[in-house]
Order: sequence, then C-alpha cells, then structure tokens
Amino acid sequence: MRRAVELAARGLGSTSPNPVVGCVVLSPEGYPVGEGWHQRAGGPHAEIHALAEAGDDARGGTAVVTLEPCDHTGRTGPCSEALIEAGIARVVYAVADPSATGGAQRLAAAGLDVVRGLLADEAAAGNAAWLTSVRLKRPYVVWKYAATLDGRIAAADGSSRWITSDESRADVHRLRARTDAVLVGSGTARADDPHLAVRGVPGAVQPLRIVADTEAAAVRPGARVLDGTAPTLLAVAEDADTGGAAGSGELEGAVEVLRLPRAGGGRPGLDLAALLQELYARDVRSLLLEGGPTLAAAFVRAGAVDEVIGYVAPVLLGAGPAALGDAGIATIAQALRLKVTETARLGPDLRITAVPEESVRAGATGAAAATTAAPAVAPAAATATGATTAVAASTGSTATSTTTAVSTAVTEES
Repeated sequence: MRRAVELAARGLGSTSPNPVVGCVVLSPEGYPVGEGWHQRAGGPHAEIHALAEAGDDARGGTAVVTLEPCDHTGRTGPCSEALIEAGIARVVYAVADPSATGGAQRLAAAGLDVVRGLLADEAAAGNAAWLTSVRLKRPYVVWKYAATLDGRIAAADGSSRWITSDESRADVHRLRARTDAVLVGSGTARADDPHLAVRGVPGAVQPLRIVADTEAAAVRPGARVLDGTAPTLLAVAEDADTGGAAGSGELEGAVEVLRLPRAGGGRPGLDLAALLQELYARDVRSLLLEGGPTLAAAFVRAGAVDEVIGYVAPVLLGAGPAALGDAGIATIAQALRLKVTETARLGPDLRITAVPEESVRAGATGAAAATTAAPAVAPAAATATGATTAVAASTGSTATSTTTAVSTAVTEES
C-alpha cells in the first residue's frame, strides 16, 4: 500500500477533476507483478494499468489500491468489473470513494475478499485536494508564502527580490505544477507583474492563472499573465468598470473576465465563497494562493485555507510587510493553530508545511507526510518528523502482507 501511495502521487497535477490513485497487483504468492497510477483525466485508471502489466499473473492474486475501485462507467469502464474479469481474488483499498460508492460491494458480491482501511490516513493525505473538494464543493486551498526569519515578505522600501533561494523558487514551480489554479490579488499584480506559470518542470500541465482584481484596474495590456503560456482568468466586481482594462481592444480574447459579488460586511475585495464556487464549477479542485498579506488574510478570515506552505529564509529585515494581514484574530485565544506535517531544507531555506487539525492531511505523519504532501525534492533534503529512515526503507519495496484473508463481506482494518 505504501508503494501504491507513492505511485498515486505521480498523478498530482494531471488528473483533475479526478482523484490520484495508485495500484499494486500481487501474485497469489504475494509478489508484486504489476503496478500503475491514474495518469490523466479521461485515461485508464490505476487498476487498469496495473492489471495490464500483471497479465495472467494477476489471476488469484491481490490488488492493493489507494482508493475504492469505481463501479460506474464514465469516460472509462468500471474498475470493479476489470478486477473481477482479471481473476483477482482479493482487493485491499485504503480510502472509500465518497463520490461514487458501490465498488467494494460489487467486488464482495462477486466473491472477492475485500479489506478497507490499510494506511488510510496516508492515502487520504495524498488525495487531500480531491477529497476536500468532494466534501466541501470548493477547491482545496493552499496558501504559499516566502518570508524572512522575522516574518517579513519584503523590505521597508517594498523590495523583495530575492528573499528566498534559487532552490526554494524552483520548488514553488513544482508546487504550481501539482495544482489546478494559482491566484494573486491586485496588489501583487501591480507590484510584481507575476507570470504565475510553471517553468522548469517537464511535462507539467499549466495551471489556470487568476487575478482577483476587484476594480479591474491592475491588469493592463502587456502584463505577464497575458502572455498565452497558460490560461488566465480575471475576477472583478459585478459593478466594476472594465472599459479601461479587460474591455479594451488590446485585451480582447487574452483574458476571460469573471464578475463576482463584492465581499460583504463592508470589507474590500470580492466574495470569496462565490469565487471558490465558480472555480469548482470549472473543475478546479486545488488552488494555490500566492497573493500578498491582504488576500491571504481574507482567505484565513473566511476559514478557507486548508494548507499552509511557508518558505522561510535565514534573513532578518526588522521592518516591512508581514506575511499575513488582518485576519480578524484579536486575541491569542482566537489564534488559528496548525499541525506541522512536514519540514524540508531547500538550500539555505526551510520549507514548513502545516494544516488545520480538521484537515484531511492532519492524520498523516512521518514518511507518508513527506511522500504525499511535498513537491519532489532530493531525498536528502526532505525530512519528515521522526520518519527519515522509514522513507528509505519503503521506497521501491513492497511489504509482505500479514493481514488474514476475510470472507466475501467488506471488512475494515484498524
């Protein structure tokens, strides 16, 4: 199962709006004979790839899958039927499919032994974006920031290039490559003219670039987000005058304009719930928040941050803007306390990943947290709390199953 979780992570950034899934097929004697992962939306599922590699060796064997095999026909056929036809005798899966249940029941009804729950926390962590979006009907939001050791994202004069190292900036591109969309606000658009596309990651699917530009005044002809490298969406207020920006002939066809209600309660900006709902309708299941402290504070205030990734450089400034603006937290009792799931050294910098306690990823620790949560880094650079040796031990190996075979009823492992 740990190998299946590793395989599933290879699909991050290319399977949306579908989940990432990994599968390992074992022979009747318990040897791995096939493996696969869901590589792209609309393509064969992980089980199909693994069964194709296993061939006749799958008959009488076990399929180990990170997500409950599907039992419906969409752009591909049901994996439950494929497993049955291949002669699989036993299916072990980690997480139940909350979007379309029935696969486990179909397998059990056909006489297969079915076990649920093995490494469920680790498998769920790797699929956090999809599982969260299914439950909340909105994208999974990752807030990424880069700051000095004293929490500054720029100097007092506004200069910020470069606080973090080349290694950290390269890692951000890997982070973008595994998300569906990247969002900044009008302040960042004006100050930095960001590009927001993925560079240096071969085969990456470019994310949707989004600028939350309430008054339709920050994005002008010639802006880097309009260069055609990736699609761009300009989110503006319903009553914004776009005559001087998105409505001008020079921007015609270069950007799609999405009109949204303004934020309530007299606060500046757009209605974030409406924005997230629109993005979900566009099959965005993961959103990377790269804006400044004001935009980040709005998402934190709305309770819409599911993961925080901070790139911290060993630099002191003493003055300048902080990473997070006014998020409506007035006392220490109101502080949003997070659980650190992974830390990694990137050149001179430290990358810290943390999630709220109720996050899908909060249950994953150790090797699984490092493997499923972080963009690819050199093994020597990534250190999951208390589990460095476990990463090395699990990579490329398949543990011998000691779970006793069960009856045709679906059972759950502790």
